[in-house]
Amino acid sequence: MGNNHAASGVVSRVTVSTAPPVTLDNHFARHLPEMGMPWQAAEPAEPQLLVLNGQLALDLGLDPDFLRNPDGVRLLTGNLLPEGATPVAQAYAGHQFGGYSPRLGDGRALLLGEVTDARGSLRDIHLKGSGRTPFARGGDGLAAIGPMLREYIVSEAMYALGIPTTRSLAVVATGRPVQREELLPGALLTRVASSHLRVGTFQYARATGDRELLERVADYAINRHYPHAAEAPNRHLALLESVITAQASLVAQWMLVGFVHGVMNTDNMTISGETIDYGPCAFIDTFNPSAVYSSIDSMGRYAYANQPAAAQWNLTRFAETLLPLLAENQDDAVRLAEEALGEFAARYSRAWSAGMQAKLGLTNDVDASTVAGKLLTLLEESQVDYTSFLRRLSAAARGDAGPARAFFSDAARFDAWLQEWLALDPSAEAMDRVNPAYIPRNHLVEEALAAAGTGDLAPLGDLLSAVTAPFTERAGLERYAAGAPEEFGSYRTFCGT
Repeated sequence: MGNNHAASGVVSRVTVSTAPPVTLDNHFARHLPEMGMPWQAAEPAEPQLLVLNGQLALDLGLDPDFLRNPDGVRLLTGNLLPEGATPVAQAYAGHQFGGYSPRLGDGRALLLGEVTDARGSLRDIHLKGSGRTPFARGGDGLAAIGPMLREYIVSEAMYALGIPTTRSLAVVATGRPVQREELLPGALLTRVASSHLRVGTFQYARATGDRELLERVADYAINRHYPHAAEAPNRHLALLESVITAQASLVAQWMLVGFVHGVMNTDNMTISGETIDYGPCAFIDTFNPSAVYSSIDSMGRYAYANQPAAAQWNLTRFAETLLPLLAENQDDAVRLAEEALGEFAARYSRAWSAGMQAKLGLTNDVDASTVAGKLLTLLEESQVDYTSFLRRLSAAARGDAGPARAFFSDAARFDAWLQEWLALDPSAEAMDRVNPAYIPRNHLVEEALAAAGTGDLAPLGDLLSAVTAPFTERAGLERYAAGAPEEFGSYRTFCGT
């Protein structure tokens, strides 16, 4: 599996100090005590480290060798913490598929605390699947091995693609079965993020009616993510504008790689602009704007093509929470919010256009909108594999159109487009730098998860090796660059709760 994502199997029996060599700050808990409840993680029955992100551990100032030992695994599950750590279940509200829930929160998750990484940035250490909390409602607070490994695979693949995302430090099997549609082996994820502040965090604070609390939450977000906003004439408007820009860029990047988040509720939209909560997510194979994979999204609210509009809807809910802070006069506040939200479409369009221009190997002084639009129409009508085609298209820029032409039954239509594109003088080298050879193909993810459920971690390691170096084609990895076989059929994902 390589040094970066080492599977452990049985935890090595090495005697270590009972005081973990880690400093965990309680930054969030100290600054916003009203926004969380102190809580402790459940004790796993038989913890077993399944996968550890060694390089991420080093970046966070953590010792991978310690984390592989019994006390390190206890740290990763929240059962052995340094003095001063204050784990909290964070409070937030949220619109879920358009319906408002005033009290969601970390029902099966805990913020253990924060560490300072190698770049001097504060990073959350957070658990998912660590047991019931006061926010659990009817849930059991647990997680199954499949969804936790899915988040590990996809989040690390997204990071390798250069897309802002939460990271995965480790997955630990708990030894406790979890009842879903069937009895499944349990696991928990140790997640890392710039923070876990969400649109739903602001919705919860606004709903309290406590303006002072709302302002402290907003200022906390500014200090943590957008310190430049503190110098603006209207710092809270600058916060809104910054989040709009970050999310416009993020969703454009999702669209460019064919990623479908699947559950873009307001509690799953971060203030930092990082992708969070890889539940019923998937990557498109054939190009289909209507692609929906989530079993619970029966109306296609969060279909692939709907993601920009869903993001703007969520940002509108965010802007509503900030109205008391934007201006004393509410009419003025609404006007400022509407003006800021009005910029989302243009910022998304610029981000997507720049990204597509790069994917087509075109220089900045070339208008790629027409040729890109025609290409996407061709891909949709011919049901072409999006990732494979764009990777193979660079060969055409080198003079060999055969690999790209092979995707089309109507070669004449493709050739007409090809000549229009070649006239713009594309760079094959530039294309190969941004068009991945390997993504977490849905059939390969399912294969790895199924094997891991039986104790076989080899397919997981092989898949991680491919998708965490997505732009470098390697001999022997041809199956990781290929689309799903016909017998795989239509794909459905589940959120795992």
